[in-house]
Amino acid sequence: MHRPLHPHEARFPRGARLLKPAEFSRVFKQAVRSADDCFTILCRRSDQGRARLGLAIAKKSVKRAVDRNRLKRVVRESFRHHQRHLHGIDCVVMARRELPLGDRRRLNGSLEQHWKRLARRCNET
Repeated sequence: MHRPLHPHEARFPRGARLLKPAEFSRVFKQAVRSADDCFTILCRRSDQGRARLGLAIAKKSVKRAVDRNRLKRVVRESFRHHQRHLHGIDCVVMARRELPLGDRRRLNGSLEQHWKRLARRCNET
């Protein structure tokens, strides 16, 4: 399967996050899109030396705060394990309305497929 992560690869430091509205806007303007019944993920090549993640999990999509926070943890964990394949790509993850919150295996499978697809698509452009 995957090789074990080196300790410094397994972190999610501040530099691996999209924090400013301008960073999110840049991704939204010219994004490569990947969508399924769980997530919509927008990505764009970046001049940063690392993959960065932004989360846009709307209250409209996931009503309860506890569910939104759990979902964010799942997304961040998945991103950490796949960030070496997303080198130099900024990603924004959005949740779909009928998301299967209780099915963690399905959420992780969906995210894994998105990361692979987006790494391939963004590296082609």
